[in-house]
Amino acid sequence: MKIILTDAKTVTQGDLSLEPLNEFGEVVVYGLTDYDEIAERVRDADAVICNKTPLNADTLKFASHLKYIGLFATGYNNIDTEYCSKAGITVCNAGSYSSDAVCQHTFALILECLNRVGDYSRFVAQGNWKNCDTFSPFEFPLNELAGKTLGIVGYGNIGRAVGRVAKAFNMNVLAYKRSHDKNEDVVFADFDTVLRESDIVTVHCPLNENSYRLFDKEAFSKMKDGAIFINTARGAVMDENALKNALESGKLAYAGIDVLETEPMAQDCPICGVKNCFITPHIAWAPMETRERLMGIVCDNLRCFLNGIPKNVVN
Repeated sequence: MKIILTDAKTVTQGDLSLEPLNEFGEVVVYGLTDYDEIAERVRDADAVICNKTPLNADTLKFASHLKYIGLFATGYNNIDTEYCSKAGITVCNAGSYSSDAVCQHTFALILECLNRVGDYSRFVAQGNWKNCDTFSPFEFPLNELAGKTLGIVGYGNIGRAVGRVAKAFNMNVLAYKRSHDKNEDVVFADFDTVLRESDIVTVHCPLNENSYRLFDKEAFSKMKDGAIFINTARGAVMDENALKNALESGKLAYAGIDVLETEPMAQDCPICGVKNCFITPHIAWAPMETRERLMGIVCDNLRCFLNGIPKNVVN
């Protein structure tokens, strides 16, 4: 079979091997594909494997042989699943591969807000500690996690992982999920209660019509004064201008952000350079071990499809 990778550079920049895919046939690799190039590049594909490439009626209009789309991702909002179903194309995602990595990065952002490791490291590198009259200069505020309440919005695999780690830090945990199992070992609350009672709110919900800009001016206004906002989910679940205003007004003390509505970051991104807003470039999911696991899932999904027992099907 002919397998087309449309945006391999989003998964590997030479550090992760794509050779495992050679097991399944001829593999054609494109680092990145502009929108107006997609239709021609996938024209002869039997399978397309991508991360964020938009695949819809327009970009798949010539792909008469296409039977399978595999995703280097859990989210699949870039795929027109309704069109694919009508066209007889099976779409499979890679769920749960990044739960531990995203959980880890979530706490890296939280701890940066509360321990200010980066700021203190720069303080020392700039020679400032050499000129101090005490051994412990309190240049940046420090706070403990223990006893604080963490509000988790979206309680899937990643949210659960975050909840377990929070309890290891002796935190209180509140969770908001549209539906939940009463037997789960966590205190569930409605969205407004989570906002009102949490010292830190962290987002782990998928992006859909219900979560688009869920965190807007009104939502931020309901949070505790001096609270912390963390987003490692999708950029569009927050209104960036509203977040900027909440930070600059002092309503929020800090924000830790790994995702933006426009990626790479737009030149006029409202939160770029905002004080006490720590931003990383959508790398929570990207440790080497995580991407190796991802490659294994993608290959296993394709293998199962070819064996007539597809799994992780999303359409």
